[in-house]
Amino acid sequence: MDARWLDRYRLLVLLAVAIAARAATFGNPIVHVDEDFYFTAAQAMWRGAIPYVDVWDRKPVGLFLVYLLPTALPFVWGILAYQAMALAAVVGTAWIIARLATLGGWARGATLSGIAYILWLNVAGGQGGQSPIFYNPLVAGAGWLIVANKGRRWWRDAAAMLLVGIALQIKYSAVFEGLFFGLWIMIHDWRARKRIVRLLVRATALAVIALLPTAGAIGAYAAIGQLDAFLFANFLSISSRGIDPPLERWSNLGKLVLFLAPLVAMAVDSVRQAPGGSIERRFMLWWFGTALAGIVIFGGWYDHYALPAFVPGAICAGGFFAGRRRGGAYVLALVAVIGQVTVIANRIGRGGPAEFDALIAAIGSGPGCLWVYSGTPKIYAAADRCRVTKYIFPSHLYRTRESGAIGVPQAVEVRRILGEKPAAIIMRPRSIGERFDIRSGVERVIARDYFVAARRQLGSETLTIYKRR
Repeated sequence: MDARWLDRYRLLVLLAVAIAARAATFGNPIVHVDEDFYFTAAQAMWRGAIPYVDVWDRKPVGLFLVYLLPTALPFVWGILAYQAMALAAVVGTAWIIARLATLGGWARGATLSGIAYILWLNVAGGQGGQSPIFYNPLVAGAGWLIVANKGRRWWRDAAAMLLVGIALQIKYSAVFEGLFFGLWIMIHDWRARKRIVRLLVRATALAVIALLPTAGAIGAYAAIGQLDAFLFANFLSISSRGIDPPLERWSNLGKLVLFLAPLVAMAVDSVRQAPGGSIERRFMLWWFGTALAGIVIFGGWYDHYALPAFVPGAICAGGFFAGRRRGGAYVLALVAVIGQVTVIANRIGRGGPAEFDALIAAIGSGPGCLWVYSGTPKIYAAADRCRVTKYIFPSHLYRTRESGAIGVPQAVEVRRILGEKPAAIIMRPRSIGERFDIRSGVERVIARDYFVAARRQLGSETLTIYKRR
């Protein structure tokens, strides 16, 4: 079969698998709390808010730009738009994975490698628009440019590092793979016996290219006099953030190990079937190792932290799929079932469109401002009410780990918010890692000045809507 026709056939297969794997999420506004926040922050940005100044978080500004255009649409259409973008990103990444598996010498398992990436996303919180969904195609594209650059053409390496730089402005954790790519290029330049001066000049130029998007963001904030706000949110605040309770932290790490262990095992099997191998294959394996090391170093260990490692992991599983096609089909079928069970369980646990619409209807459109003390940030995006704080990711103001890490004492900001006398306050049941002193203070004010306007079920939780007397 002609290579171009094979690619088109493969692309259709990957698209069909992705639609089937993600169909249960389409149109649901509350797939995951993180993307709820990205959408809400981007909507505020579309309406004139400045990230880190009017809406606060640690994520790079590029992530909010990804979500910006969908938020210009009516709410329901905006949800569908960003989910369509995520679907396209997933299919594109899977297609690049298949091409990379082919370059690694695993052509017979290449399509199954792409399918593996799609299916594995669902088991680790990647069924929607998590940040790695949007930067994985950039990193995968960079890897493709580097490993396919047999003639060591400088422009291909430069284009790869530019893609890494853009990925960094979606999430900074891409730095680990970016460092690996840069070191790989330098080592191969050195082995090509390039003069040391030329090697250093090329390496410096590539580093500058990779940092251009971040430098552009820094320059933009300096131009509007908000450089301090940018630097604190993006680079300084993370060092002040605490850690999650031990039980939560180690259980999260256990889940990551569970998600990644099969890919590691299949990568090992790929190597055993064909020891040694080409330079391309070594690139894929080192890339996978770097991604795994990045997860360990980054810490935190939420389930979606595994998503970047699924790219090189699926590539390196190509040898397993090529040599054990029946076994590979069984593995993918099992992962597909686990993924769908996870997606459906998450929808039941987090709620669906009907429950969310009922919650928004009970909150009403005004008058007066809204404060979501705890609950999904997407409430801000759907409810037509003003906000009383720039900390619209609720846990920034009540989680123990965020104490001293958001630029203002949590208790001070909470007192200021209550002093603004919001017309409505949304509160869910207590959660792990919550500061009970913060919650108790809020509950005292609620008992004095507010009444229960409604209680609405959202998945497994009941959210209480308090309105001012």
